[in-house]
Amino acid sequence: VLGGNNVFYLLGIPGREDLHMWISIPFLLSYVFALLGNGLLLVFVIITERSLHEPRYLFLCMLAVADLILSTTTVPKALAIFWFQAGEISLDGCLTQIFFIHATFIAESGILLAMAFDRYVAICDPLRYTAVLSYAVILRVGLAVVLRSFSVILPDVFLVKRLPFCHSNVLPHTYCEHMAVAKFACADIRVNVWYGLSVLLSTVVLDALLILVSYTLILNAVFHLPSRGARQKALSTCGSHLGVISMFYLPGIFTIITQRFGHHVPLHTHILLANICMLAPPMLNPIIYGVKTKQIRERVVSTFHSGTMLSLCD
Repeated sequence: VLGGNNVFYLLGIPGREDLHMWISIPFLLSYVFALLGNGLLLVFVIITERSLHEPRYLFLCMLAVADLILSTTTVPKALAIFWFQAGEISLDGCLTQIFFIHATFIAESGILLAMAFDRYVAICDPLRYTAVLSYAVILRVGLAVVLRSFSVILPDVFLVKRLPFCHSNVLPHTYCEHMAVAKFACADIRVNVWYGLSVLLSTVVLDALLILVSYTLILNAVFHLPSRGARQKALSTCGSHLGVISMFYLPGIFTIITQRFGHHVPLHTHILLANICMLAPPMLNPIIYGVKTKQIRERVVSTFHSGTMLSLCD
């Protein structure tokens, strides 16, 4: 049995090692887009523009921070594997990845639920919007999202930490994932399996159901509005949020279906799909909101225009 200082080796995309340099290009581009889009376009613009200090934009800012953490936890290590074959990672490093990947994923799910509630109040009870979603409430929601994600994932880390590893220490992946690591243990991992499933059902699945209920109520309220213009305006405010929800849930659902029923799908395809779940939302969320949200679009244009004018003057 290996000791507490286990070292694992991440293979990257197994069976496609000869293509790692080419595969690294979309990884690098998505990471750059995620950093620029979430860091500059969303976080910087929302913080510096007072007119964007509204609940839905503050929740969007939280989502952008979560996207930055998720990208930075996974992509740099994947690029190191692709470029330098630097797949070695300690057990503690693996546990750190597991914690931040899963905690951030659950936090994003919670933020999307908060954004759905924001749209529900804005459309179904607009007169009480500012009272219900005050700055104090937004702060408490943000803290609750973080505390929930940390508290349910910390046991995950200790459940992996306690395992003795005596099988292969080669992980056919670009990052450490709870069950992928646990499968290499020479011990009973049923507790890990059942705890992981209970966390998924009580957080991400429950959030998805509550989001579905919220939008059912929202659509019911929208279609009872008297004028067509009012209906279109109400639906347009939900469009970008629905796009982000789709980017969060659909790749994950597709990956789960492929893993469950795609027994003849090559391993490298499973790994690539899992990476798309990590890469797509952080890259596309700023694009979806930047295109769909007039206030953000105008602020970005004015920021770049001011920067261009200053550089010309210099």
